[in-house]
Amino acid sequence: MIFLTGLFTAFISMEFTAWFAHKFIMHGFLWIIHKDHHRPTATFFQRNDLFFLIFAIPSWQCIMLGFIFANALSIGIGFGIALYGISYFLIHEVLIHRRFNWLDNVDNTYFRAVKKAHRAHHEKIEKEDGKCFGLLCIPKKYWKQ
Repeated sequence: MIFLTGLFTAFISMEFTAWFAHKFIMHGFLWIIHKDHHRPTATFFQRNDLFFLIFAIPSWQCIMLGFIFANALSIGIGFGIALYGISYFLIHEVLIHRRFNWLDNVDNTYFRAVKKAHRAHHEKIEKEDGKCFGLLCIPKKYWKQ
């Protein structure tokens, strides 16, 4: 039960953590790393892909230390962060930006809303005046359009 509490709490918290990091860090002092995501290059990898490490390292540490010290909460938190990372990868990189052609036939109301919100975010190619910094929690207006 403690494992599941950590997993679900971490997964849900990651949406807000990712929103904060996207708005204030990626569109702030680390724009130099994030800007190639808004101005794509011809290469497959982007500097923006480095942000994967920001979330992968704490996930790995929580899992590793949780196993070392037999702490189910830490293991759950680590796997919750990892599960969010997998979800983020599948939705952002595969479904929205089509970096991989794995989910070609996914079409439902939620994913259409996610795509619309993300398109609204990418309307701006500069770091200022952005909107829709989250990924999974979508404002209602994008559900209705």
